[in-house]
Amino acid sequence: MSDATTAVPLIPRQVLFGNPEMTSPRLSPDGSLLAYIAPVEGVLNVWVGPVGSPAGGNDFRPVTDDRNRGIRTYFWAEDGEHLVYLQDEGGDENWRLYAVKPASGALDARNLTPFENVQARPLEKNRRFPGQILIELNRRTPELHDVYRLDLPTGELELVAENPGNVAGWVADLDMAVRGAVTAYPDGGFGLLFREDEGSGWREIVTWGPEDGLSSGPVGFSGDGKRMFLRDSRDANAARLVELDLSANEARVLAGDPQYDVSDVLVHPDTREVQAVAIERARTEWTVLDEDIREDFEAIARIHPGEPSIISRDRADKTWLVAFTADDGPTSYYSYNRSGREGELLFYDRPKLANYTLAKMEPVSFTSRDGLEIHGYLTLPPGASRENLPTVLNVHGGPWARDVWGYNPEAQWFANRGYVCLQVNYRGSTGYGKEFLNAGNKEWGGRMHDDLVDAVEWAVKEGVADPDKVAIFGGSYGGYAALVGATFTPDLFKCAVDIVGPSNLVTLIRNIPPYWKPLVAIFNERVGNPETEEDFLKSRSPLFKAERIKIPMLIAQGANDPRVKKAESEQIVAAMKERGIDYEYILFEDEGHGFAKPENRLKFYAAAERFLARHLGGRAEE
Repeated sequence: MSDATTAVPLIPRQVLFGNPEMTSPRLSPDGSLLAYIAPVEGVLNVWVGPVGSPAGGNDFRPVTDDRNRGIRTYFWAEDGEHLVYLQDEGGDENWRLYAVKPASGALDARNLTPFENVQARPLEKNRRFPGQILIELNRRTPELHDVYRLDLPTGELELVAENPGNVAGWVADLDMAVRGAVTAYPDGGFGLLFREDEGSGWREIVTWGPEDGLSSGPVGFSGDGKRMFLRDSRDANAARLVELDLSANEARVLAGDPQYDVSDVLVHPDTREVQAVAIERARTEWTVLDEDIREDFEAIARIHPGEPSIISRDRADKTWLVAFTADDGPTSYYSYNRSGREGELLFYDRPKLANYTLAKMEPVSFTSRDGLEIHGYLTLPPGASRENLPTVLNVHGGPWARDVWGYNPEAQWFANRGYVCLQVNYRGSTGYGKEFLNAGNKEWGGRMHDDLVDAVEWAVKEGVADPDKVAIFGGSYGGYAALVGATFTPDLFKCAVDIVGPSNLVTLIRNIPPYWKPLVAIFNERVGNPETEEDFLKSRSPLFKAERIKIPMLIAQGANDPRVKKAESEQIVAAMKERGIDYEYILFEDEGHGFAKPENRLKFYAAAERFLARHLGGRAEE
């Protein structure tokens, strides 16, 4: 390790992976109150105080009393009286909906969906029906979500749309009427159903084949209910933003790019018209469609050099809350005044990061062995030379997702400990158009892994990576990739870290959560069908090549994981134990698909840090 790297102070794991000090601010509808998430005795809860008072000051107090997993998702109801949040038990993802009234001063939350083994999903809220929200519940049958109207003052639930058996998602209009539905087809494609009103029959207005299914889908209805906005990759490679006239069934392209999918859409909360569109290239780039906000976007760009996102607006649309993401610093939250076009800092989510030297994240690209252009990001240890460094290939999950530019705690952790962090958007990742996405079909453990191998070889050829000191690390699909690295290419990596990764693709698909039933065709189409392609799936499953493992392994698993059952980890652990292979296994009894509780995260990263230091030679915090 270079002297320059060791001269950079070690960033404590608590600063990187502990709870944020404050995060996720939201304005009340009338703009008078500010809510945010912050710890209470080490557990994340929602705090509320008056706008204009310093966040974190004496005027703010906690209004929830979660004492276990911490609250991560919440919103203001449109009545301005209720705060609504989601919580599960032990990571089982059976989300329940809770409500509190901050003005009451009581911390007693009402459980609005007190049903066993039922998952709640918020669907719609708007100012015309301030005391109501639409939610989806798989209460009638575990495999399917129906839509209910929830009355917040009474907690009464009214069924408003029953799932016929193939609906994967619902769309409601500004009148809180369910008039859109996305249906799943057995070939992995989707259909878009529409009805004039809740008393009318459904008719299909759009069909997306399996090649378009993961790239396309509805954004929502326009305010007048006569149009729908869609992400749509039909007749194009990349998903564009399209406006569909529902009476004429004619589509008009509003924004798009030949290579990159539309990644985000800013919709006015009252008019429901599209105001701006984001496309994630190497970094996020916004295109303004509504001239009324063009000068606002220009003013916001002058406030902070990071990438902005508008996360909350008051009902008068005079004040916006804007989050800025940077690669070498914490997320900063600003209150933006539209009349004066000025921003005021509210807080940083992790202000202690300012005390340390963080690394820059570089966009990189290379050509795969079969000619695909592969994009990713490289994060180097601060102050180190770009030569022959120990490297961690950090593989994103999904796999139908992608790595993006910005602050990444794992990338900073690796770089601070003396490792290059290499992140790769391998084929099958989203965001790069459907040709790139579909190139990953049936390529788990195949060409998708070849892209990762090619990335390592590229980094070695560039002189950045030490070929004798490369680790593979990841969660979910990234955990599977780590297992594949240890079994399919055992000579390439020095060690591997698998977090909640599947080891057997047959049992993975057969045991998916019941509420994913409408989406099982996606797995059959893009991974393999366990009923007709069992031998193929076994050939791509690390479990059946466990005898090839000859590198040390660290495996971490949540006992309550509904997506990747703990058997996926325990069967490969048993295979390694039987063969005398060097491994460490950590099972968290109170976690699911990932580690939500800070004490569990810190325990895992402490173990992973020791593991990597032992095998790659980097630094470790005592």
